[in-house]
Amino acid sequence: MLISNAYAQAAGAADPSGGLMGLLPLLLMFAVLYFVMIRPQMKRAKEHKGMVEALAKGDEVIFAGVIGRITSVGDTYCEVEVADNVTLKIQKLAVANVLPKGTLKSI
Repeated sequence: MLISNAYAQAAGAADPSGGLMGLLPLLLMFAVLYFVMIRPQMKRAKEHKGMVEALAKGDEVIFAGVIGRITSVGDTYCEVEVADNVTLKIQKLAVANVLPKGTLKSI
């Protein structure tokens, strides 16, 4: 009648490089993600681990917004003097930064 029949066409020849070209954007995105996000994060973690392992008695540190001087260092914990006769026992991993010597006197 008024509507004609629709028939499927035969499939064309498959492009042999189509599979590789289809994966290229995915591989490119992973490479960009690695260099922009993953690699810098691993570098920061490595630097922080080295800083934590190098903590010693007398170092001036900042942790959770609190500044103090390390009085003793253990395997996983260290004691930090934040005021006269006030010491806190904290995890070594909580130390955010080691300050230059003399910072506490200048504050």
